[in-house]
Amino acid sequence: MVNVDLMARHLPALKRVSFRAVLAATGMAVLTGIAGSPASANPAAATAPEAKAVAQAFAAPATEAAAVQAKAVAAAPAAKPATKAPAIKQAQQSAKAPSRQQLMPAPVAEYQETFQPTAEQKHNAEVIIETGQKMGLPPRAWVIAVATAAQESTLRNLGHLGDMNDHDSLGLFQQRPSSGWGTPAEITDPVYSSKAFYNGLKNVEGYDKMALTDAAQTVQVSAFPDHYAKWEKLAANLVLAKYGQGPYAA
Repeated sequence: MVNVDLMARHLPALKRVSFRAVLAATGMAVLTGIAGSPASANPAAATAPEAKAVAQAFAAPATEAAAVQAKAVAAAPAAKPATKAPAIKQAQQSAKAPSRQQLMPAPVAEYQETFQPTAEQKHNAEVIIETGQKMGLPPRAWVIAVATAAQESTLRNLGHLGDMNDHDSLGLFQQRPSSGWGTPAEITDPVYSSKAFYNGLKNVEGYDKMALTDAAQTVQVSAFPDHYAKWEKLAANLVLAKYGQGPYAA
């Protein structure tokens, strides 16, 4: 409850009727004899300037503090979203990439060939690698598969080449429908042909530790068994490109 007499002692310059105006302006309910009668409307209106001055006196400190605080907030620099430095991103890629020992655990043939892969050839290599990953095979299997496709088709998904065709060989791995590898449509599907190669590779005991050309030849039964070896480093670099490393990294 507000004690009007107490307020009057501290603010002698104001009349009691002024307090009615102040209290009305601030929405405060007075439960003494002052708060009751609508008949006092005219005196309150007459002393409205005094009430406004008192209200402003009470409100000024809070308003000034709020203005200072708002100004400080507006002047503060906006927080920038956290970004990963390129070095951190590169370190993360390096941590996930297979090691050289995982990619090439056996001695690598001295003679190696390479070429600058096109977007199509890189894509086909990625399909071969990703298929091996989804099958839960180790990095060495991916290298063997990519090197095999590099020898058989230079990583191009070949259809029938007419007179230039080697019998009925098709696709990335030049698999033959007549030898039970699948239908022409299946063999020319990069995912299917990659799975078919990996399924054959899994049956080669110790393939992940032997020379690449021996593992590939056991699956492919080629007339030129030593040719797979020359693509080993190319294949390893294409695997590393998936991790943002090596000469073929995007």
